[in-house]
Amino acid sequence: MKRSGRANPWIMLLLGVLLLAAMAGSCLLGAVDVEWNSEWLQRILLPLRLPRVLLSVVVGAVLSVCGAAYQSIFRNPLTDPYVLGVSSGASLGAAVAILLGLEATLWGVSGLALAAALFTVWLIYRIASIGNRMHTTTLLLTGVCLTLLISALISFLMVLNQEKMDSIIFWTMGSFGSASWTDVALTAPVAAVGIGVVLWYGRDLNLLLAGSEAAQSMGVDVERVKRVLLLFTTLMVAFAVSSCGVIGFVGLIVPHAVRLVAGPDNRKVVPYSMLCGALFVLVCDTLARYLLRPAELPVGSITSIIGAPLFIYLLYKNKKSY
Repeated sequence: MKRSGRANPWIMLLLGVLLLAAMAGSCLLGAVDVEWNSEWLQRILLPLRLPRVLLSVVVGAVLSVCGAAYQSIFRNPLTDPYVLGVSSGASLGAAVAILLGLEATLWGVSGLALAAALFTVWLIYRIASIGNRMHTTTLLLTGVCLTLLISALISFLMVLNQEKMDSIIFWTMGSFGSASWTDVALTAPVAAVGIGVVLWYGRDLNLLLAGSEAAQSMGVDVERVKRVLLLFTTLMVAFAVSSCGVIGFVGLIVPHAVRLVAGPDNRKVVPYSMLCGALFVLVCDTLARYLLRPAELPVGSITSIIGAPLFIYLLYKNKKSY
């Protein structure tokens, strides 16, 4: 591996320092003002703000890394982490849990959302796989079709249960309002292992961009690499979505923005996306809970409001390269 293909350690250090500073600032902002005493630490910081900050960082890193991996695997710049039906499956599971009144149970909504997300992706894999091979185009089309079907089922459930419609809609727009240490403990280890796997396969992701045949001729076991990456990225996205709902646009914009600035090499794109995505979601969540305090905005709306103009600006500045 050439040195030029690695992430610049100074840039990584800078992004890491910015992330730590943003985490510290986010812990101090919220509906309740900071009071430097033991009661504030025990009632606000430790049980509420700190797990929320950590979960937003983990989810942001997961969505960005998975978006970068999917765009290389499927060779499609419009691919995001939800393309295989993870978000729609999780939304259906969460909707059923809300209708059953499981919000008060330990990881009730999140648990059913996780189970439904994993089942949906397993079903898509079974439909799209032929023997030991997975055709990426068939996989994408199957994911889109099942996503549309599940979205229709969710709409049907909301029409039949209009008193729970607001809760279902708010969940599908993403929120870290119910983040807990349990969510962090369940999501963070999966994220750490999954991101490590994607980083390990950075060179193979570069070769996959040239096409399966070209990658195979250069020594890549294409089917094995795809299965491993899709397995770990799917698990990461499923755990992330089940813990906070659907936060859109992150997995699409962050990897693209990183590529526009740092180039297409996934050995740079993946680690930079990890830190940039974590910082982006953390800032958006801080704004979501601070702008209209004590009320709270859905995080997904903030990511879109901030992300879309920024992404358009980057495209405009770099349009000559296309």
